[in-house]
Amino acid sequence: MLSFLKTLFLSNTQKDLEILALRSQLALFQQEFINGKRPKPKLTKTFRLLWVLISKLFANWKSALVIVKPETVIGWHRNAFKFFWKLKSRKRGRPQISPQTIALIKRIHKENPLLSPEKIHEQLTNLEITDAPAPNTIAKYIRTVKPPNENRQQSWRNFIFNHRSKIWAMDFLVIPTLTFKPLFVFLILSHNRRKIEHFNVTANPTSVWVAQQIREATPYGTEPKYLVHDNDKAFTSKLLQDFLLSANIKSVRTGFHCPWQNGVCERLVGIVRRELLDHIIPINEKHLTNLLHEYIHKYYNPARTHQAIEYETPIPSEKFGETTIVETVLKSTPVLGGLYHSYQKVA
Repeated sequence: MLSFLKTLFLSNTQKDLEILALRSQLALFQQEFINGKRPKPKLTKTFRLLWVLISKLFANWKSALVIVKPETVIGWHRNAFKFFWKLKSRKRGRPQISPQTIALIKRIHKENPLLSPEKIHEQLTNLEITDAPAPNTIAKYIRTVKPPNENRQQSWRNFIFNHRSKIWAMDFLVIPTLTFKPLFVFLILSHNRRKIEHFNVTANPTSVWVAQQIREATPYGTEPKYLVHDNDKAFTSKLLQDFLLSANIKSVRTGFHCPWQNGVCERLVGIVRRELLDHIIPINEKHLTNLLHEYIHKYYNPARTHQAIEYETPIPSEKFGETTIVETVLKSTPVLGGLYHSYQKVA
């Protein structure tokens, strides 16, 4: 660059002589390069930028090129243009979150390792924390879990949406005990609040037993208008169907091999498996019943948030005043020996 600046102060005669001297040396170099006596020179960034500038100021710059082709210089210019606008329009990204926020995220994840970023965000939102990080931000500090993907037909979805306040759903799930004895967990879920209305465990599910469970779940005229279920024999038997008719409950049977039609309850079955049953081995029926009782009545219904009900809990939780994360002090209560925790703000 200094040599380039010196040429600005030379006379025309001196410039002509210097050009002649440089061209003679360049011709010698070019001849040796063509003959393979010299390797191709490495072009620096400064050299490239200089030739981009020369191409804009010197009309006959193409005739002065020896080492590279004109298309190469044009490519340098385009790269310089991209680099210039990259610097000029560089995105600053999301604002950094505070160390207190990161610590809180890691604390909740450590105490609830099965919660996804969405669930942690919902927990913070439900606690009226105004600056709760987005799920994508939370995912940067924990291992993420892929959210479930739902694919429902429009007509059935409309029915579920329009009647959700009057719809319950029921289903069984099976889990083996320590001695490989199968136990059947019976669940009844309300669509409106995603609340588990009733559960029980048995080794011998029959229509009479199911009818008794529905009777216990609907005291004092609290029965739903619709009850969605699959084609299990315990559900489709004449005895149970007559009982539902007498109780003024309309049975809505799903199609064969169409579990998505009872998707809300099927998803509940998956949640109970992932969040509880995959982490324990029940000793017997009483042991499993006690575990489910604690999970449902101390965590799922009062503390677990749901996207379908605007990040609220099935049983509406106590509302606290809005605070930022820095101002928030949380009290945690362990559930199931610390597998999960429920949270409350400390005043």
